[in-house]
Amino acid sequence: MIRDYLQPRLGGLALSELSVGKVQGAFTALLRANALRSRPLSPTTLQRVREVLRAALNGAIRRGLITSNPARWVELPSARRPRAVVWTEARVELWHRTGERPAVAVWTAEQTAMFLDQVRDHQLYPLYHVAALLGLRRGEAVGLRWCDVDLANRTLSVVRQLVERDGRGVCLPKTDASCRTVALDRGTTALLRRLARQDPSGDWVFSHGGGRSWSPSYVSRTFRVLASEADLPPIRFHDLRHGAATLSLAAGNELRVVQALLGHSSIVLTADTYTSVLPCLAQQAADATAALVRRAGYQRGAKINKVVVPRQRSGSSRAQLVAVGN
Repeated sequence: MIRDYLQPRLGGLALSELSVGKVQGAFTALLRANALRSRPLSPTTLQRVREVLRAALNGAIRRGLITSNPARWVELPSARRPRAVVWTEARVELWHRTGERPAVAVWTAEQTAMFLDQVRDHQLYPLYHVAALLGLRRGEAVGLRWCDVDLANRTLSVVRQLVERDGRGVCLPKTDASCRTVALDRGTTALLRRLARQDPSGDWVFSHGGGRSWSPSYVSRTFRVLASEADLPPIRFHDLRHGAATLSLAAGNELRVVQALLGHSSIVLTADTYTSVLPCLAQQAADATAALVRRAGYQRGAKINKVVVPRQRSGSSRAQLVAVGN
């Protein structure tokens, strides 16, 4: 963010020359350039660029280099977190007809299974399989090493991510919240065992060309191509993470289990961002709610209709109480 967005517009200014007007002007120029990009930056990314600058200038304030932070007053478009939606049949039909697609979308379980089946013979299949089922970020999957995998206990540990800088991969430590241990299902464990036998001396779990790690950008580009060849509606590689959370919920797992799977520090973040509701879940919830109301109505009706009324029996002066109900 500093290299691509801040230095080109503010790098030539001394701290004493920074003003609210100059900083706002730099971001206004960034917004104008962004409108011409083939893949514009999201409002969230623009907000993060500002936060990087604001954090740096707060450091300058602590050191007594400046007295106020001009980045604090920069005005940018509001950054609403996009809600992921599911590629239902209706949305797929609209996409085929008009090309319209949601900003963030996830595949259904059937679509995910179709993709994995289509790419089963591709060399990146194991990586896509793990990402789709476990919700690993791209850098976490690419940066996974065999020392992080415990096949005997069926777990893997996320302790780093591999990011791309100037065309090469750089390992960075994860935050405390993102460092986590993830349980493996039997199928994924068997897949990783086969992968380990193919390259027993390798360091990276997903590697090529003599044990080299995959380029993160290549993983994403290849994913887009393979998804298109499978004639599936488009999603980003990162949307596999959204999908893993959604599918975990559909399988009946609790929200806290999904939170641990994704490595979120707050369950609110998990609920707000990554847990799109699949149509089957929404239908089950609607049916369960309606059934609850019907049961309550039945019980109430039974109590109302269970009325005690007197009735004279023929030949008897004594009244018998008769209960009438449903």
